[in-house]
Amino acid sequence: MDRGLDHPHYRSPGPRHPVAGIASRLAYLLLLGGCAATQSAYAPVPARDASVDDRVTAVEGRLGEMNQRLDQVGGQVKRLEGGVATAQGRADEAAKKAEGVDGRLTRLWTNRFNQKQADSLEVYFSPDSIDLTDAAQTALLGVVREMEAHPTLTVELGGYTDPRGALDYNYGLSQRRVDAVRRFLMDKGIQLARIQAASLGPIATAGIPDVKKRRVTVRLMADPE
Repeated sequence: MDRGLDHPHYRSPGPRHPVAGIASRLAYLLLLGGCAATQSAYAPVPARDASVDDRVTAVEGRLGEMNQRLDQVGGQVKRLEGGVATAQGRADEAAKKAEGVDGRLTRLWTNRFNQKQADSLEVYFSPDSIDLTDAAQTALLGVVREMEAHPTLTVELGGYTDPRGALDYNYGLSQRRVDAVRRFLMDKGIQLARIQAASLGPIATAGIPDVKKRRVTVRLMADPE
């Protein structure tokens, strides 16, 4: 049988101590914190997505390819710079040679009426031929040596044919003979500026044998300077 509050033997529990209440609350909070920590510690760690690794590998591969391409471009740029420097050097040399040729041509033109013949020879050809014989080449080598020894010398070439055949053809043939002699001199190192040439066509003089008419006259001219 319960005892009511008005029972003569009922005893009041009395006031509760405040420290006991605080302690019970702290214990409850610690219990909640422990449960949360336990749940966090045992929570499963998500696995790394394999597609992310594949993407990283692909990016690294592309970076490697880009670096290789940059190295190749750098090599091409260096080679291009070297080619430009070489071309510039050749252009400078060509400009110097051109200046020398211009100066030589100017001097030749100025003194074209003041030059004096130093020597002359004849180079003969077979009928309807522009081929230089052995004797002709030997004679022209003497001209080359003379011009090398005396840089102020120039040479005048005059091409001729015999009168047989058409006039236009003979003028063309005499030009080809002049070109053959001039080409021989240039191949031996004589500058074009030192060579003057003219196609003079057929010789109609009756007192000269035809074998003497098929020729190129070579005249060495002395520059007054």
